[in-house]
Amino acid sequence: MSEILSKINSPADLKKLPVDKLNELSSQVRQLVINTVSETGGHLASSLGVVELTIALHYIFNTPQDKLVWDVGHQCYPHKILTGRKDKMKTLRQFGGLSGFPNKDESPYDVMTSGHSSTSISFALGLAAARDLEKKKNKVVAIIGDGALSGGESFEALNNAGQMGKDFIIVLNSNEMSISESVGALSSYLTRLISEPLFNKVRNELRTFVSRIPKFGPKVAKAAKRFEEGLKNLIVPGIYFEELGFTYFGPIDGHDMKELIAIFQKVSALSGPRIVHVVTTKGKGYKPAESDPAHFHGLNPFDKENGIEEGKLDKKEFGNKISFTEVFSDKICALAKENNKIVAVTAAMPHGTGLDVFARKYPERFFDVGIAEQHGLTFSAGMAKEGFIPVVAIYSTFLQRGYDQIFHDICLQELGVILAIDRAGIVGQDGVTHQGVFDIAYLRNLPKLVIMAPKDADDFEAMLELAVSLKRPVAIRYPRAVTKKPSTTEKSVIKLGESAVLKEGKDITIISYGPMAEIALKAAGKLEDENISAQVVDLRFIKPLDKKIINCIKKTGKRFICLEEGVRLGGAGSAILELLEENKITDYRSGLIGLPDEFIEHGTREELFNKYGITVDAVINKAKEILND
Repeated sequence: MSEILSKINSPADLKKLPVDKLNELSSQVRQLVINTVSETGGHLASSLGVVELTIALHYIFNTPQDKLVWDVGHQCYPHKILTGRKDKMKTLRQFGGLSGFPNKDESPYDVMTSGHSSTSISFALGLAAARDLEKKKNKVVAIIGDGALSGGESFEALNNAGQMGKDFIIVLNSNEMSISESVGALSSYLTRLISEPLFNKVRNELRTFVSRIPKFGPKVAKAAKRFEEGLKNLIVPGIYFEELGFTYFGPIDGHDMKELIAIFQKVSALSGPRIVHVVTTKGKGYKPAESDPAHFHGLNPFDKENGIEEGKLDKKEFGNKISFTEVFSDKICALAKENNKIVAVTAAMPHGTGLDVFARKYPERFFDVGIAEQHGLTFSAGMAKEGFIPVVAIYSTFLQRGYDQIFHDICLQELGVILAIDRAGIVGQDGVTHQGVFDIAYLRNLPKLVIMAPKDADDFEAMLELAVSLKRPVAIRYPRAVTKKPSTTEKSVIKLGESAVLKEGKDITIISYGPMAEIALKAAGKLEDENISAQVVDLRFIKPLDKKIINCIKKTGKRFICLEEGVRLGGAGSAILELLEENKITDYRSGLIGLPDEFIEHGTREELFNKYGITVDAVINKAKEILND
C-alpha cells in the first residue's frame, strides 16, 4: 500500500497531513478503489468522482461527531478507506465482508444505512433538529448528487429545511454538467467572497440597519436584496436555493483540493442552512470510467489495464441461457411493434431494466421520469386513463417507494398499468437495501391487482401477452437470474389465475412460485430416487389464487411444501394457508420455505440461498420431515 495511505487509519490521521500532501493521498485512494473494484466488482465511477470531496470533508469536519450523510451511498468507497476499513477493502461486497454501501452496523462513521436515493437531506435535517433539542454543537452534512436531487423527497426536505432554518450543510455534487473556464473562475471568486465570515456579518448588519430607516428603509433593503439575487442569478445557478432559504456557495471544482478545503473551512464557520455546490467528473482518474461512466457505474470484476469487464449477468448471451431482463426487453419491444398503445416508463434505470432497447426503437413512446418512482407510477396511471398501456419497469426494492401510488392511483382507479418488477428476490452483492424480497407481501393485499411470476422465458412472454390484454392493474415479478431461451416452436398458454401441474405425484405436493420451479423439480426428481412420489405445482399467480390448489393438496394427503424467493411473512405460503383456512381445511401438514423476517445481507445468490435454506436439499429434508411426522 502507498506510503501516505498506509498511515491513514482514521480521519484523525488524515488531519495530521499538510494540505499540499492531500493530492498525493487522493491519487493513492483512487488507485485502491480501482484495484478493489477490479477484483470484487461494485460501483466505480461514482466513487472515483468524489475522492477529493471525501478527503476534504473528513479533513475539515470532526467525524464521527460531525455527521456525514451520504445519499444513495454507492460513492462511499473513499469514505470507507479513510475511516479505518482500507485493509478490509478486498472483502467489499463479498459474503461476510464489507458492504458496498454505508452500513450503520459496520462503522460509527456510517450514520445511515443507505442505498436508495433522495433520503440524505431529510435524514440530515432530522439529525440537526435532534442536535438542537439536545443543545449539542456538532455539524451535520448531507452529500447528494444532482440525480438524487430529482427525487421528490429531496424537494420536500429542501422546502422544510429552508422554513426551519436549521444549521446544517448540503453538499450538492453535480457530475453531469461542466463549468466554462470564465464562469467557473468568476463563480469561484464570488463564492470565496460571500463565504467570508466578515462579509456575511457586514451584509447582515447592513440589512438590519437599512431596514430600520423610517419610511424608506424596508423598500431599500428589499431592492438591495433583489439586486443581489439578480446578480447571483446571472452568474451562478443558486437563486433557486436562495429562494428556499439557503445560503448558496458555488459551483466550485470538486477536484480542486485547496479550493474544497478553503470553502469548507469558511462554510463550516457559518450558521443556518447552506448549500455548497461542487462539480465533479464521474470516473475521475481512470480513463475507461471517465469515457463511459454509465457502464462503470456498477460492474463485475474487470481488467484494470483495459477496463474490459468479466461476463455480466444482464448480457444477452449465456449459451442456451438468457437473463429474465433480456426476455422482458425483447418481448415488450415485440408487443409494442404490434400495438402502438404500449408505452414504457422507467425511473432513471433504462439500461438496468432493459428499456434502453425500447427507447431506441420507440423513442416517442419511452419515458424516463428520473429518480421519481412515485411520479412515474401516477404519470403512468394518467396515460392508462386515456387508453394507453404503460409498462413500468422498476426494481422491486425501488417499487417500495411508490406504494401509495400503486394503491391510490392505479389499483383504486382500476387502471391498466403493468408493473414489470425486475430484481425480485435475492439480488446478491448490493445487499440489504437492494434485496427485492418484500414485493409479494406488500402487493398481495391490494384489491384489483393481478400478481404473477414466470418460471422461465416461455412463461414470461406469455404473461406479458396476457398482461397487455387485461386492461387492469398487473404486476409481474422476475429475478436477477438467467433461464433457458424462449422456445421457437412451443409457446406457453397462460390463463388468468390458473396454476400448472409440472409433475404428477401422490405422496407430497411441492408448490413453487416463479423460477423456484427449477428447485422444486430437481428436488422431486431426487425424492423419486428414494421412492417418494412428489407432485410439483407452479403457482403462477398470487392474485387471483387458483382454488384448484386445494385439490392438488388433497391428492397428496394434505401434505405440501411451498417454495418462494421472498419473505415468508405475508408471502406465497401465507396465501396458501389463508386459502385452506377459508375453506375450513385444518388437518394438513405443511412446510414453508422462503426468507425469514429480517433484512438480507450481501452475498451471491448461491451463498444466500444456501444460508437461508432455499435449496434442493432443504426441500428434500422438509418433505421427509413432513412425511415422517
